[in-house]
Amino acid sequence: MSLRRPDAVQAATRARARMVERLRAQGIRDEKVLGAMMQVPRHAFVEEGLAYSAYDDTALPIGYQQTISQPFVVAKMIETLRAGRELGRTLEVGAGCGYQAAVLSFVATEVYAVERIRPLLDVARENLRPLRLPNVRLKCADGTMGLPEAAPYDTIIVAAAAASVPVSLREQLAPGGRLMLPVGGADQRLVMIERQGNVFRESRLEAVRFVPLLTGTE
Repeated sequence: MSLRRPDAVQAATRARARMVERLRAQGIRDEKVLGAMMQVPRHAFVEEGLAYSAYDDTALPIGYQQTISQPFVVAKMIETLRAGRELGRTLEVGAGCGYQAAVLSFVATEVYAVERIRPLLDVARENLRPLRLPNVRLKCADGTMGLPEAAPYDTIIVAAAAASVPVSLREQLAPGGRLMLPVGGADQRLVMIERQGNVFRESRLEAVRFVPLLTGTE
């Protein structure tokens, strides 16, 4: 779906509007999140052959055995993290193709996105460049270690499933902050950690399916 053709741009805008209305029907109520989902051209973050499926509510392959998360999961995670507060300084673990970082840029003060697969991070940079988002920073790093040089974070969102909550991510969470990540192997569930002083409160949310969170870089 070429962004240069006016008819394709209009078709993508209509498809994106339908996606947002579907998210609303699925229970997403945060208008700021819905507005962010409307702003970001999801088709620009997938291969051209998959562009016409970009606004379906499904995960899509982005290469390197990774996927772009389904729109509902992206919206639901961000809405839950935002409930009653602002996201503030946000760390995204698992930048992938850059889509979720772009959505976060419209609802967070600053976005630090890390990706362990260097060629995939290069793809994310290329995808994000036309959007000219001044508050997004990308780095190739082991996401299980977080990004200590920019810590603490008001919000941490992880786009891969961990066997347990990484200690480094908990430690980089600011007081009053929230961390959300999928936890589990074959059976995964979203977990939200809320920090109050030195107390960490854990909530288990809905079942999900993510690629595994791996260590190291490549």
